[in-house]
Amino acid sequence: MPIQRALLSVSDKTGLAEFAKHLHEAGVELLSTGGTAKALREAGLPVIDVSEFTGAPELFEGRLKTLHPKVHGGLLHKRDDKEHLAQAKEHGIPPIDLVVVNLYPFEQTVAKPGVTLADAIENIDIGGPSMLRSAAKNYASVTVVTDPTDYPKVIEEMNEHHNDTTLKFRERLAVKVFLRTSEYDAAISNFLGQCKEGTGCTFTVSLPLEMELRYGDNPHQKSALYGDFRSCFSQLQGKELSYTNILDIEAAADLILDFVRPTVAILKHTNPCGVGQDDGDLRIAWQKAFETDRQAPFGGVIVCNRPLTEGVARIISEIFTDVIIAPDFEPEARAVLQKKKNLRIMKMNEAYLTAKKAPVIRSCPGGLMVMDSDHSTQGLDDMENKVVTKRPPTEEEMRAMRFAWRVVKHVKSNAIVYAQSDRTLGIGAGQMSRIDSSRIAVWKAKEAGLDLGGCVVASDAMFPFADGIQTAIDAGATACIQPGGSMRDEEVIAAADAAGMAMIFTGHRHFRH
Repeated sequence: MPIQRALLSVSDKTGLAEFAKHLHEAGVELLSTGGTAKALREAGLPVIDVSEFTGAPELFEGRLKTLHPKVHGGLLHKRDDKEHLAQAKEHGIPPIDLVVVNLYPFEQTVAKPGVTLADAIENIDIGGPSMLRSAAKNYASVTVVTDPTDYPKVIEEMNEHHNDTTLKFRERLAVKVFLRTSEYDAAISNFLGQCKEGTGCTFTVSLPLEMELRYGDNPHQKSALYGDFRSCFSQLQGKELSYTNILDIEAAADLILDFVRPTVAILKHTNPCGVGQDDGDLRIAWQKAFETDRQAPFGGVIVCNRPLTEGVARIISEIFTDVIIAPDFEPEARAVLQKKKNLRIMKMNEAYLTAKKAPVIRSCPGGLMVMDSDHSTQGLDDMENKVVTKRPPTEEEMRAMRFAWRVVKHVKSNAIVYAQSDRTLGIGAGQMSRIDSSRIAVWKAKEAGLDLGGCVVASDAMFPFADGIQTAIDAGATACIQPGGSMRDEEVIAAADAAGMAMIFTGHRHFRH
């Protein structure tokens, strides 16, 4: 049977008028509520209010609109069951063949700073999920749409099947509905179920499969990606992504967003190999980053916070790179990079700015760990009042410390970074001893032929002993930025004072495990 009656009630009205116009032209009767009905009328389409259809008014400031037997009966009764059909006729319940519903924006509401409980409660949709579930349960007869991107697919189905849709298509849309309502309920329970005195604590995750990944850490490990990664990053070319690619992309994007000046960073295994800046030419920023470590970038990830230019693309194409990430790519740069078919080109979308603030979720034996994301750099405010040594840092040293602190935040602990105000000079990552990380950073700088004289050193956590800061002093560092908080801070400060080094305690650490 062709679709004869549709109920439309949406918060996101993207593409609604065009879709409803097609339904009207196909002879479909349109039922609607509130703002959706108003939008359709403004588009010149005839609409029957649900309250007129049910004979029951909207109540309680719109909280009660569609919870009515005539609505849910129209969705749920079986079209091939004589008893169902007889009951529908007896009670005056005509069939509703198509439901178009997306939900109150609960997730967006609770993501706003300072959201109140009252605001959150008012954005819990009741009628929407109920209609979606009723329609999805009866997908044998009812087409249900919750994602505006599916409107063209419904139109295509109707055009090909005499204003009907196929069972296989309806089933696919129904599965999508149950995923969406599950995800929606999880967001509500996570918000309301936060640990409060006298209440229990819950955390629920419900995400649709987005893609199968090439493999996990190793080719023998299967891996899959769930959620909406592609809203944050668009792959413009290259091989399919692996588990480690996703981790590298996240680490690179997270790092580059900490910088405002034109910046290029090179990463390997989620650690920065080098970071460089230049206000005039992105190629110079690249060169500064590359000179920190000319060996590690082989097969690494390159990221910049400006559209990638042809000049940078030509330089980068001279070395083997796994992934390149940028907010955009000039057409000439794309033409250069397209010659490397396997190279993954990822465009970072604005959606990542919000996604990066979401809680970090990690599996553990028997469950999950959830923590706030470390999305902002801490400790750089009021630096002039955080000097702990006799000598305060110069303006140039201050600029270099701000730069180095933003970099060291993204290095696996124990982390040490030697830097100038616009470039890294040596990076030591992931060692069991902080002094070993410092020695590796010094060794890396010497290997690269870079002079550490007059540079600054940044440590992601405190120096527990004076020997760590002495290593930096011996290497040529004249200023240090670190969290402080060691039982031997006085010894560390004394060592710095003895060498005329300036030191700032940020009061914040940036561990990265």
